[in-house]
Amino acid sequence: MRASKSAKPDFTNSPFKALEGMLKKRNPKRVPQTVLRPVKAVDDGSEEPAEAQKLFLEAVADVIPIPADRSAIKQDRPAPPASLLCDDENELALMQLKELVVSGQGFVVADTPEYIEGMGQDVPPELLRRLHRGDFSIQAYIDLHGCTVAEAREVFQGFLTESVKRGKRSLLIVHGRGLSSAAEPVIKNRIVEWLNSSRWRKWVIAYASARSCDGGAGATCVLLRPHPFAKGRRKKRP
Repeated sequence: MRASKSAKPDFTNSPFKALEGMLKKRNPKRVPQTVLRPVKAVDDGSEEPAEAQKLFLEAVADVIPIPADRSAIKQDRPAPPASLLCDDENELALMQLKELVVSGQGFVVADTPEYIEGMGQDVPPELLRRLHRGDFSIQAYIDLHGCTVAEAREVFQGFLTESVKRGKRSLLIVHGRGLSSAAEPVIKNRIVEWLNSSRWRKWVIAYASARSCDGGAGATCVLLRPHPFAKGRRKKRP
């Protein structure tokens, strides 16, 4: 059968046209939506409405109405660093140096010669980066400021022994940067030696200088194994 020439093709698409009728059939007793409006209190002669209104006005005395034009609301956002708006390389370097000196912005402990790190056998390098980044919550710490080398060694040995017994795995050792030492940071270098000694090497997963907020180059984060490393459990490489 041929279609009538007078019939016009319908190119409109209304997939939700019947949705309203379906909703009415499903919820025939739907309550019409109403707009809540403020109700004026009726004074019936009692003191309660007046007192309630007084308390309400006192409570909202400091409230600042939101303007109808919300685009006029000012938001106190910190200004971006000036270095982001600079195109000149020399001027950019000077700005970054100024930000570093004034606010410490851009300072990275790992980029300094004071940074130390080390890891045990079969440890992925990513774990070392995570340790310096502060991904592991510090469970215990010691402060060796003011200790002699002998005192620091005794405190260090006791601290790691107690940490192993108690199952503490993420540690922080505060030793200072050793800037007052004549040649090198004595206690800091001894910490590295002790961590790499035969007694503790099997327990240490990794160690690295702490973040700036945790002491920076003046402190060392240590991650311990739950069990001592044994050569027999070393993973076989293909």
